[in-house]
Amino acid sequence: MRDFDKLWDYRHPAETEQAFRRELTAKQNREGGEYLAELRTQIARTLGLQGKFDEAHDTLDEVQAVLAEDWLTARVRYLLERVRVFNSSSRQTEAIPLFLEAWNLGIEAGEHDYAVDAAHMLGIAELTPETRMAWNLKALAHAEAHPGASRWLGSLYNNIGWAKVDAGELEEALDLFERAYAFRRKQDNPGATFIAKWSIAKVLRLIRRTEEALEIQQELLADIEQGAEQDGYVYEETAECLLSLDRLEDAKPYFAKAYELLSQDRWLAGHEPARVERLKELAVQAR
Repeated sequence: MRDFDKLWDYRHPAETEQAFRRELTAKQNREGGEYLAELRTQIARTLGLQGKFDEAHDTLDEVQAVLAEDWLTARVRYLLERVRVFNSSSRQTEAIPLFLEAWNLGIEAGEHDYAVDAAHMLGIAELTPETRMAWNLKALAHAEAHPGASRWLGSLYNNIGWAKVDAGELEEALDLFERAYAFRRKQDNPGATFIAKWSIAKVLRLIRRTEEALEIQQELLADIEQGAEQDGYVYEETAECLLSLDRLEDAKPYFAKAYELLSQDRWLAGHEPARVERLKELAVQAR
């Protein structure tokens, strides 16, 4: 990992982009080409997260033009960000072979952290549930075997947990989310801990332990009131818990707040429009 990697704030890619560009300006004449190439790959990643796919590819074209054969880490990072942009722009057929190349190159270079990154992305991008699960399990085994890649354990518990949810294996999913929560707390990562806690509550609702689920969501709402970032998914799940408990009137304001926030979520609006529309209908009833 490079020192600039500490600048990442994945929930605020535009701000992270500016932090990286300031770093690029400051280090332009003080660092070698490989460092600067790696830094530019991360600028490309921030652009991809903002949906600026053409700009991200242009930045990666600049990196590709200067990559030396022996810059193995920079090459792995270039591949990862190129294919992340492909994947985010729904070009999975182009992404998958390059993720596989990044996995193999990461292992060859002894960059186990980036190898696991590639494997976990294959666990997202692959086209069938079976191949996605196989790659997630391969990534988990590699992360558990290589301490330098252990930071991925929380993400992998989370991703495998959601695959279990999709497969209807809810008790196994709950166990994985609880492991993710314990790992994130040990990391002292408030944002990721918040998400892991929310995931536990979501599955508790799905297995009809609704009162427990609601209690956790209310704890997360208290965190928001005390300064945590607004999160539409917390309002949505709070509303769903209340609805499940036949407390529709109590649920309506939470559906309204969920719609206010989640209708602005570009990914959700594009991939689950019916879900957003349902929130809108319930939000209208709340007025």
